[in-house]
Formats: sequence, structure tokens, C-alpha cells
Amino acid sequence: MEGSLTEPGTNIMLKVLIISLLFITQPPPVTFTSIEYVYGTDSLKAVVRLSNELFLRDYQQTIFDDLDLATLRSFRPFPADLANNYLNSKIVIYTGKRQVIGKLLKMQEDGGDIEFSLLFRVDRKLKSITVRNTILTGLSSKVRNLTSVRGRNTESLIVFTPELPEKTFPLR
Repeated sequence: MEGSLTEPGTNIMLKVLIISLLFITQPPPVTFTSIEYVYGTDSLKAVVRLSNELFLRDYQQTIFDDLDLATLRSFRPFPADLANNYLNSKIVIYTGKRQVIGKLLKMQEDGGDIEFSLLFRVDRKLKSITVRNTILTGLSSKVRNLTSVRGRNTESLIVFTPELPEKTFPLR
């Protein structure tokens, strides 16, 4: 019988097809970042949310590849200083030509996700910021970093990707 599922090689081709379909239909990694300029203050507040497992894999691959994933998973809670360094390397904010460094205020796990709250000190009369978001871009070329930037009377939404990692936002 020609084309039968019992022919040698047909099962292998079927498995390859099913695995290919799984990869095609698997959603891309997604993160969410919210950055808010608190008008009249010298602060930007940021919240970053992503899969805890993807955070650990990206940390291991891009920051400290000498640690294996099992060791990173065993940290309970994850060390705040290591998380702070990771976030400042992945979420880079410029005011004019000056890079501002964020300070991790809070870190909490929520189901399979992890959420970070950061504070960035900036000038009181800030007109614009440039944001570079490269979270998970070392893991996948299909990553989508959904980012919201809010100023006094403005709100901008953007999807950062490996091809578009940076944008300038007005805050007035």
C-alpha cells in the first residue's frame, strides 16, 4: 500500500512534521515593562514582568554563564544585587546623553512569572527619555518586549524586538 503510515520513514517524517508544527505554533517569549515619569519629582518608576524560567535562562546565558541553571533555580529568593545588575544591563534608560541607573525596590514571584519594581533618579524637568530594552533578546530572535512609557500627558506603547531595541519617548 503506497503512502501507508506503516512504511519505513513515514513515522519519522510524521514526527518531524509534528515537532515543526509545535515550534511554529509556540508563542514567542513576551515580557512587559511599564515606565512612568512621576511629574514634578526626580523619579521614573519601572515595573518589569516576565517568565521566571526565561529570566533565569537569560541571566545564565548573558550575565553569568559559569552558573548552571540548577544553581540559579535553587536561589530562594533570587539575590537582589544580581537581579539589579541584570535589569540595569537589559533596561537602559538615557536622559539626554546620560545613562541613569535603576535601583531594585521589590522583586516577587507570581506563579511562573517574576516581577521587578525599580526606581530611576532623573532631572525634575525631564522632557524625554531614550529606552533600550533587550530582555531575552539573547535567547530568542522572536522575543517581544511590550513596553509602556507614561509622562505627564503622554503614554506611548511599543513592542521592542531584537531588530528594534531602542526608542526615544517625549514625556510632556
